[in-house]
Amino acid sequence: MKAIHILGKVAARAAAAALVAFAPAALEAQVAVRGETVYTMAGAPIQDGVVLIGRNGKIERVGRASEVRIPDGYRVFTGKVVTPGLIDAHSVVGLAGYLNQEHDQDQLERSNAIQPELRAIDAYNARERLVEWLREHGVTTIHTGHGPGAVMSGQTMIAKTRGNTVDEAVVKPVAMVAMTIGPEVARNFNNRPGTTPKAIAMMRAEFLKAQDYMRRQQQARDGNGPSRDLKLEVLAQVLRGEIPALITAQRAQDILAALRLQREFGFKLILDGAAESYDLINEIKAAGVPVIIHPTMARHSGTLENASMETIRRLRDAGIQVALQSGYEGYVPKTRVVLFEAAMAAAYGMPFEQALATITIDAARILGIDDRVGSLERGKDGDVVVFDGDPFEHTSHVCTVIIEGQVVSETCR
Repeated sequence: MKAIHILGKVAARAAAAALVAFAPAALEAQVAVRGETVYTMAGAPIQDGVVLIGRNGKIERVGRASEVRIPDGYRVFTGKVVTPGLIDAHSVVGLAGYLNQEHDQDQLERSNAIQPELRAIDAYNARERLVEWLREHGVTTIHTGHGPGAVMSGQTMIAKTRGNTVDEAVVKPVAMVAMTIGPEVARNFNNRPGTTPKAIAMMRAEFLKAQDYMRRQQQARDGNGPSRDLKLEVLAQVLRGEIPALITAQRAQDILAALRLQREFGFKLILDGAAESYDLINEIKAAGVPVIIHPTMARHSGTLENASMETIRRLRDAGIQVALQSGYEGYVPKTRVVLFEAAMAAAYGMPFEQALATITIDAARILGIDDRVGSLERGKDGDVVVFDGDPFEHTSHVCTVIIEGQVVSETCR
């Protein structure tokens, strides 16, 4: 009985610690971070820099230690390198769980290949262990939701990697509508659609229905419009440019199909994956479409058989807006860490700050949240990561993670 009592006390302490880690930013938070090098991603790195975060969880000031006085009462953290909180530009974490069991796998609904009405916020688990895992490695913001594998799998969302509930974590409840062009769709839905042309035809048919739905809404008088249709409402938002379409397409022919769809219907398009995009640099640049590149270390098989470690560098050198992602994993542990993906991009020739930008400010711009995150600037969210060495060296560790002024991790990992 005594052993049970002790175990109960240990469990209670662990639960209390977890609640602290997941709690939203406290209004009284006042934090100062000092680093030998501070990468603000809004200008040149600052040597011996300081970042002040105020009571409201926003950045108050950034500058050299000789110019920025740390007020009394601020909790001070120090390290070799300081960066903005890292951003995972595309993930399924929070819908896909680390146990890899039916009860924690909500990223792909297989009852129908076209379900844009499915909301990510209805499945996101803020307490999922994978969310904590990413947070411990410096990822403070994730773009997550329904994953690749369906013609239209559902909506995505943007969240901070803290909070007890989705309402506490959410930054943007509806970010994009996830779609896929490629042979994996047929595998997931028993060959219905059986081919890519059939899947494209299904997409076009749904967009045409949405156009008709919009016309009937505009023509309606005295409230006698069409009955509400959740699917068509979401697609109408896509067609009006209110929500981008996130189309996963790895092969060159599938990327071109996505670009044709965008030209035909005029929606905002963000390419996802794009393993063979290095063969279509001119076409993608002419379309002005951003690309969230597949993880550098994704397994090069199937539709990624022609993937390259240098793709993101080549696209960025061409002036195409790019970001990195952790992507979707069909096997345990269900996610990667974008910090390591960016390190691989740097190892294959991408300059350090450009590689860091793919998981900070460039990712924020593509996601449309650069007014809040992605760089260390006055008025932005106090999301900061402190490293004990070069972030891209395998011997370095993430030692402190701060989200909106709240210290959510302070153990070197």
